[in-house]
Amino acid sequence: MSTDTPSMSPTVSDEGAQGQRGLLFVGALIAVLGVLAILAPFVTGIGLSLLLGALLVLGGLAHVAHAFSASGWTGSLWQIALAIIYAFAGISLLANPVIGLATLTLLLIFYLAIMGLVEVVGGLLTRSDPRWGWVVVSGVISLLLAGLLWAGFPSTAEWALGLLVGIHLLSTGIMLALVGYFGREGSTTSGGEMPGGELGSG
Repeated sequence: MSTDTPSMSPTVSDEGAQGQRGLLFVGALIAVLGVLAILAPFVTGIGLSLLLGALLVLGGLAHVAHAFSASGWTGSLWQIALAIIYAFAGISLLANPVIGLATLTLLLIFYLAIMGLVEVVGGLLTRSDPRWGWVVVSGVISLLLAGLLWAGFPSTAEWALGLLVGIHLLSTGIMLALVGYFGREGSTTSGGEMPGGELGSG
């Protein structure tokens, strides 16, 4: 009596391999963008400033559209006021992205300082956790980075934001590429295994 061991469907295997290849490609593309951002941090920062300005202008237009459907005149006035604020901020960034880049760098400095302070205090208050030391170290690094950026401001605005975004894109791209690569290797290995043979008959 022979029994065939069920094997994985070729369609499912092919779809999984295609998904892993796509993940590998996307990861490599993001990593390349990260390298470009690191090599040209000022251009990256300007691009981020222009992108934020365009998004703010679109947000202003959305608030204008929402003003016509708001309930009551107070709701409409509130939406119009928000639209004016969004549009003014967006047009300001589009008109002078360098100033917008400096503003974004200041926000980054404040973010690092606040997050660093929270991590240091939180780590010291949770010393029962075996990982509290790493949390404190992470907070100290954030505080030092914020201090260095603040000490060199405004010249740090030329490279800080673009460099950090580039590092983030590079690390994210490498992670995705590795996941796609090892997932593809696993799919190839499992797909190449032969199904079980015949079982002896009694």
